[in-house]
Amino acid sequence: MSRTSARETAMKLLYEYSITGTLCKDSLENAPDALGADSLDENNLLYINDIITGFPGKCDEIDGIISSNSKSWKLERIAKVDLAILRLALYEILYMEDIPQKVTINEAIELAKKYSAEKSYQFVNGLLGGYLRNGGPEK
Repeated sequence: MSRTSARETAMKLLYEYSITGTLCKDSLENAPDALGADSLDENNLLYINDIITGFPGKCDEIDGIISSNSKSWKLERIAKVDLAILRLALYEILYMEDIPQKVTINEAIELAKKYSAEKSYQFVNGLLGGYLRNGGPEK
């Protein structure tokens, strides 16, 4: 399956994290069909595993970036789906150098269009674009 499907699965796991406060590999192993992971290949499962194992230690840094780039929106007020999408995108931008930033942003916008409110993609695009314009990492 495609990296897009793997991103959707990773976003669902990060959504779960935003609700429960835990990011658990068991979710992926016990309910792969519910997460859309039942048809992912080895490379995409490695991508998801990278996020599952790496994100918890980077959450504070990533949330700090979201907070400092979301004008007049506190982290608690951001919709959980949007938060999961932003966390995923920023994890890719910061720690997955093999993925072009433009691809990450485009995929984040598509996830927001598919899973979030009607205009959430504009918020996601604006926050990520603003972060990169204002000193985000160069790739």
